Amino acid sequence: MQRRDFISELFTEKEPVKKVNIETLQNQVEPKDLDLGIGSIANYAGVWGDAQVKHLLRRTLFGFNRSDVNFFKSMTMSDAVDYLLNIPNTQPNPPINGYNTQNMVDPDISAGATWVNGPDNNDFIGQRRASLYAWNMQQVLNPDRHIREKMTVFMHNHFATEIEQVASPIIAYRHHKMLRENCLGNFKSLIKTVTVDMAMLIYLNGYVNTKTAPDENYARELMELFTLGKLPESQYTEDDVKAAARVLTGWRINYTGLSTFFSDVVHDQTNKTFSSFFNNTVINGQTGAAGANETDDLINMIFSKSDVVARHVVRKLYRYFVYYVIDTNIENNVIIPLANDFKVNWEIKPLLSALLKSEHFYDTKNVGCYIKNPLDVFGSFIKQFNVQFPSSVPEDIHDSYYAVWAGAAVSGMFLGNPPNVSGWPAYYQTPQYHQLWLNSDTLPKRIQYTVALMVGFNYKGSKKLQADVIEFAKQSSDPSNPNTLIQETIDFLYAMDISSTQKAGLKQSTLLFGQTNDIYWTNAWNDYINNPSDTNKKNTVTNGLYLMLKYLLDLAENQLA
Repeated sequence: MQRRDFISELFTEKEPVKKVNIETLQNQVEPKDLDLGIGSIANYAGVWGDAQVKHLLRRTLFGFNRSDVNFFKSMTMSDAVDYLLNIPNTQPNPPINGYNTQNMVDPDISAGATWVNGPDNNDFIGQRRASLYAWNMQQVLNPDRHIREKMTVFMHNHFATEIEQVASPIIAYRHHKMLRENCLGNFKSLIKTVTVDMAMLIYLNGYVNTKTAPDENYARELMELFTLGKLPESQYTEDDVKAAARVLTGWRINYTGLSTFFSDVVHDQTNKTFSSFFNNTVINGQTGAAGANETDDLINMIFSKSDVVARHVVRKLYRYFVYYVIDTNIENNVIIPLANDFKVNWEIKPLLSALLKSEHFYDTKNVGCYIKNPLDVFGSFIKQFNVQFPSSVPEDIHDSYYAVWAGAAVSGMFLGNPPNVSGWPAYYQTPQYHQLWLNSDTLPKRIQYTVALMVGFNYKGSKKLQADVIEFAKQSSDPSNPNTLIQETIDFLYAMDISSTQKAGLKQSTLLFGQTNDIYWTNAWNDYINNPSDTNKKNTVTNGLYLMLKYLLDLAENQLA
């Protein structure tokens, strides 16, 4: 089955969805008076309880469960952030062949073995790309308690490439592996690594950039997107882009050995002069293998505009982890102080530490104001409800994670393939930013997909992913009390509360099945607990929980973090 066919199959049976008013939801997160809270990067010294822990985890993980909350609540705020940033040195096992079918068996890679060490096989490009998509989603849903996957997606958006545009799945895998390995490292070093990365050389035409036909694609994005940005403070010129393109001539790909190399034959060995923005710097042309050193000279020159580079990167991280509006107060009291520290050595980890420990980050105005991306939506649900994935048969592992990846793709986030080199519009398109995640097509699909995961999502025939709603309810302090169950579920799923009127209507229409006395649910729950093998009693409880959770999944609050 082709990828697009599989995606469309996911929604062949659409459950009716209660419509969330998109404009109302967007207005809910749009500041009316631009009071964006405390603009300070001083360490947060306030209450450290469930609300603060959940806020931190919503922004730094793709979902969490109750044990995660208890785990981090037992620490201090500072220790919790340190733990999240202390990512493991080991990398996840690479993607494997889980794509064999009765009609198509990879002759080079046996089932369960990794394909990332080659050889490439043009007949299986589509299957290996699908394997990479499934593997990336598997990492997103990894239950480890660290920030690596959240930052890998940030870097994937910042240094956007499209797997579909990279001929070799092996090269694409290596690119994503590189981002994962360096997501909390030195940003300046990462720029050099990305510049000569095979996937980036292919995606932005660096591999065809020659002295006789300079290609400006990468040079332009290096300045405009990756380092300097486009705000008025960034005064590089069109001639600077052309000069940078000439500097970068000569980088090539060895497709046999899958490696990059520098060819002085196609390198422009003349001097390159830059504008007054770069203090009229001249990068002297070099001959032979030394021509590769000009790339370092170019990066050093760009980073000499340290204020501009640092503020551009800090703003992007701020919009990813905190909120998209940056007013004068935030610029002066959050962005600039963080940027001043960042430019000292360009280390990402201490920059994130300062942001995530700041009193600004925990200000109540920054809680529940951020529209989730599709990975947040599905990752949250899967971890909150402990949806179990296959762990043994390679094909089952592949198909299950691919199914979730496909759900995120049709909901607006095609992981592995941002729509263009700028990344996803929700992270850069002013003035809407993250509001762009939602429209009349993507919002219903988010809800349909999470509801399907709750009641039982079938994929590839009889295969199924499903939440255990009874086990979820058992985690409540008193699941037999409908008021307690509803309140604690809201507290766990949402970043904010809902009105007492909503809760009363929710209780009567779901757990009480239209009745008016709380004892109806209490008796139903206790009857099931005392007779767990009685199918009818189990169905009564399960149906009530389905109705309650469906109601909550439909509300706008479920789209906010």
